[in-house]
Amino acid sequence: MTSQVAAFQWVPDFAQGFVRDLRVRWALEEAGQPYETVLIKGEEKDAVAYRAWQPFGQVPAFRDGNIEMFESGAIVLHLAEQSEALSPRDAAGRARVMTWVIAALNSVEPYSWNFIHFNGEGAGEAWAEKRRAELEAALDRRLAPLEQRLSGRDYLEDRFTAGDIIMSTALRELMSFGRGALARYPALTAYVERCTARPAFIRALEAQMKPFRESAAA
Repeated sequence: MTSQVAAFQWVPDFAQGFVRDLRVRWALEEAGQPYETVLIKGEEKDAVAYRAWQPFGQVPAFRDGNIEMFESGAIVLHLAEQSEALSPRDAAGRARVMTWVIAALNSVEPYSWNFIHFNGEGAGEAWAEKRRAELEAALDRRLAPLEQRLSGRDYLEDRFTAGDIIMSTALRELMSFGRGALARYPALTAYVERCTARPAFIRALEAQMKPFRESAAA
């Protein structure tokens, strides 16, 4: 069967273009692998059948007739095992890709999310400004080593890999919602722009946005 990716039919405006199925769509586009989208509408995310596929009622979920999976990082790693476009074939190269995927999910994204989601709280209050400064300092301790890594490099390794899909999407949210947190890191900013200029990303983003536009027009 053609691979299937579960995605929401509609999300609020601020989330459009950032829902996690984008990562899986991008990986499939880079790999040249066709797929079908299974659009999840409203309360369908709580249906027994969908919860059997995605226990938390989130997206993405993935299946190809042989396996069923959820969690964007796990799915992208699975696709990378199958495609040289996403990962080198040698064991050392695959291990590096896996390492960068996990680093993006564990060592960068939680700090990014903590900072982004605190931004609107307690505006102007001393406690909030103190906490925001603490979160930004913690984030900087993750971004600074990445800035050093990507200075003079196009990608995390010597070529584009699945690691760049996960890392650049984690950083991309800071560019849009992080109150300029990434602006002090020119190599990271250029890296995100370079990754998201790839034709496969542009196709994946358009595929995610299309049902949102159709829902708004209905």
